[in-house]
Amino acid sequence: MHDLLSDAAARSSRYVTASPEMRVNPHPDDVARLDGLGGPLPDHPSAPTDVLALLDDLGSRGTVASTGGRYFGFVTGGVVPAALAASWLAAAWDQNAAFRVMSPTAAKLEEIVTEWVVDLLGLPASTRAGFVTGTTMANFTALAAARSALLARSGWSVEEDGLFGAPPITVVVGEEVHVSLLKPLSLLGLGRSRVISVPVDGEGRMRADALPRLDERTLVCIQAGNVNSGAFDPARPICERAREAGAWVHVDGAFGLWAAVSPRLADLVDGCALADS
Repeated sequence: MHDLLSDAAARSSRYVTASPEMRVNPHPDDVARLDGLGGPLPDHPSAPTDVLALLDDLGSRGTVASTGGRYFGFVTGGVVPAALAASWLAAAWDQNAAFRVMSPTAAKLEEIVTEWVVDLLGLPASTRAGFVTGTTMANFTALAAARSALLARSGWSVEEDGLFGAPPITVVVGEEVHVSLLKPLSLLGLGRSRVISVPVDGEGRMRADALPRLDERTLVCIQAGNVNSGAFDPARPICERAREAGAWVHVDGAFGLWAAVSPRLADLVDGCALADS
């Protein structure tokens, strides 16, 4: 085990060290070499060292060098050494973090990170947070909470009774809403095509003056950072309209949420529900 893990660490270190000088996109010949990873299902197991060597020799050369300084595709960030090392340790721990009794360490770390993030964003100390796998699941989780809360106001339990015959929920989005929000709407039974789309300005920001009539069963979805321009929807006037009508505001933190630390996020989206990856 020690030799295998040492070998994996050495191969990983070589890859990260070489990444700044690597081609961003792999050479076509290296992509073609990936065929060597396939073939019929083996009848017998392979030695772990052989599997690791095969993955490195063929797989590493076929990767996109997203961790290098010359990669500007999509919004993928490069690896941070401390995070990479911590990820290795977390993989070695192999914890199931579902409950505190299953991993006191994982539970403690989540508590610490929650407190730090709440403090960083200037949110109330009573704020509660959850950690999910990415943007789509962040939106899914927060929108599920919104769906349950809005229907509960009408005396309907979606967990017990489902959506058949449930009171309708009006969903309001901007014209440049991100797909990571539309997908959860479809999975939650709220639909992607039946949403009300609000016009945006030249920066992709939802126009507060173009909002439809809101009520206590309206779910308004705003963006704290348009994925193309980085511009924020005007949270304050939208939240004020929503609060007056008793509507629910969902904030897709997207890639601009952290820029809201100054001014304090709480001043921008007071009373809103946040979702961020």
